[in-house]
Amino acid sequence: MTGLLPDPLVEDLAVRVAQRAGERVGRLFARALRETVERTPTVRPDGSVFVVTGDIPAMWLRDSTAQWQPYLLLLDRAPALTGVIAGVLRAQFAAVRHDPYANAFNDGPTGACHEPGDLGDDPWLWERKYEVDSLAFPVLLAHRLRRATGRDDLLGADAHPAMRRVVDLWRLEQDHEERSPYRFVRPTDLRSETLDRDGLGTPVARTGMTWSGFRPSDDACEFGYNVPANLFAARALDHVATFAAEVFADPALARDAAALAAELRAGVAEHGVVEHPVHGRVWAYEVDGLGGRLLADDANTPSLLSLPLLGACAADDPLYRATRALVLSEENPWFHRGTAAAGIGSPHTPDRYVWPISLAVQALTGGDPDEAVATLRLIADTDDGTLHVHEGFHVDDPSRWTREWFSWADATFCELALSLLGMRVLDLDAA
Repeated sequence: MTGLLPDPLVEDLAVRVAQRAGERVGRLFARALRETVERTPTVRPDGSVFVVTGDIPAMWLRDSTAQWQPYLLLLDRAPALTGVIAGVLRAQFAAVRHDPYANAFNDGPTGACHEPGDLGDDPWLWERKYEVDSLAFPVLLAHRLRRATGRDDLLGADAHPAMRRVVDLWRLEQDHEERSPYRFVRPTDLRSETLDRDGLGTPVARTGMTWSGFRPSDDACEFGYNVPANLFAARALDHVATFAAEVFADPALARDAAALAAELRAGVAEHGVVEHPVHGRVWAYEVDGLGGRLLADDANTPSLLSLPLLGACAADDPLYRATRALVLSEENPWFHRGTAAAGIGSPHTPDRYVWPISLAVQALTGGDPDEAVATLRLIADTDDGTLHVHEGFHVDDPSRWTREWFSWADATFCELALSLLGMRVLDLDAA
């Protein structure tokens, strides 16, 4: 879609970014900022907006939020983007109402899918991996769009019933073993792509947290309670309660959302905080309530590292600082250090690949402008000459990378670049 992002605005921002971080960073920023607007969205006849994730022709609820967040900072100079982001929200909430267990959708009932054989017969679904964060991200986008515009009329008719469905589903999945109808079995030998016990997942006890089949990486959870996703869900429920009280006039939804948020936080406090011999009290990445725990962090957001950016904790929270020190060290099995870079990767990509998304999140949560500049230059210098921000690259050889075009990575790079200019998405929460 052209004409939505004025060229003078892009050029002005790119020049200012280049003055701080160098010409190549400025060029990559300008390309990335334009490309999401021009190549990812399709306006449907009903005004909703379908957003491809990049080189995969499907819309992820998580990615489509992250892809459009930086543009919330530009609405005063690019007002046409307001309608586009509102259209993205309408598509997201319609998708949640259609199937809240699905993570990725087609642009209509096309029957396209990631892997034949694990979806049933729903032609709208690209993939049906249930991830708690998939339901939290549209709520976050709705909250921040409202903060950026001061308008309550942009949510669309599906927002209220979709948020009701989110609350009900997260509460049901507090008792996954006994109550959940969800199963996911993919014909594969890769354990990361399917769930144990005929699709039910590994055993869990009731903890007060809500269960997730898959991580934000789309990889299967080793233990069923993903801690950063639960903390993010609790924060999203705060926003649901606000919408219910201030926009929907639904006091029952407000009460239910607030009560569930408190239960998720209590569950994390009791079961998701562990004692580490070096770092002290830290958040685990996953637990099962049966004694199983995973001390790690994945590049994909929500991660433990990203929690302050989601409003889920303060950047100076002692528990966050201790966890941050753990996950940015070799004690995190997905932290890699090489000759070209050091940072957090993911088992979703090959070993010793670090993700530019996690590098940008590290700088955004660090709060040091010099670190932000250095990180922007590092990402630009490791793009293999493509002027694209890839999903991941090898820490010793940046010519080895994944995803030719990954719009979420572009957006996070742009978000970091805008932070150099004093423009932060997180500040919308306090608007």
